[in-house]
Amino acid sequence: MTEGPTLSALVTVHNEADQLAACLDTLTFADEIVVVLDKCTDESGAVAARHTDRLVEGAFDREGGRRNAGIAACSGDWVLEVDADERVPPALAEEIRATIARTDADWHEIPVDNYVGGRLVRHGWGASFGKAAYPGLFRKGAKHWGPERVHPSLQWRGRRGAMLESRLVHYVDRDISDMLRRLDGYSTLRARDLRDSGNIGSFANNLRRLFSRFFKCYVGRRGYREGGYGFLIALFAGLFPLLSYLKARLEVD
Repeated sequence: MTEGPTLSALVTVHNEADQLAACLDTLTFADEIVVVLDKCTDESGAVAARHTDRLVEGAFDREGGRRNAGIAACSGDWVLEVDADERVPPALAEEIRATIARTDADWHEIPVDNYVGGRLVRHGWGASFGKAAYPGLFRKGAKHWGPERVHPSLQWRGRRGAMLESRLVHYVDRDISDMLRRLDGYSTLRARDLRDSGNIGSFANNLRRLFSRFFKCYVGRRGYREGGYGFLIALFAGLFPLLSYLKARLEVD
């Protein structure tokens, strides 16, 4: 029997059979693994069942709803939320167990090492195109996802703790074409959120954001250190709000 606080590892997936086993293999340090299967038509369910019997199957319209259902299904005192394309190295696993045993905070951010293919790209991420860190470790009940289709908002209860030191491994994109597909998919979902809100913004403001976001990622977050990949990350971060606006303005579902 585990002494001290218990830990649930949560993974929410839609057709991630190719990635899921490698992810789940790194989560055995948790007291339970919970997998949410969202409209899966591949072998994700069979892969998950070989690692855990804590499966939640459903059909969710929004990312936030899927993640909230997963959190609700967790029985641990703490929840570690990861995606199928992410891996928890042993050093991070050890730090997570040590953190929940001693912290008086309610949630902690985890730094992320992002890979494009086999290339580690550490600088430049952010502004809605990738994450350099994320609030993935939290007490049950401290975190609630919002209703947006892409990059849902977060509501917190309790106190933020110090960022962990060990890094999560994230295989964010296979190549540049994958980066482009992600930009296209994100901006389409964001356009739907903008139309739902009734306020899609203005062309002038989103054009300004293209330059401000590019500068923030390329200079402020030192994307220049990553060469061409840093330039692309900054460019896509800047294009995201402009493309979202133009899709909301010009396209009809």
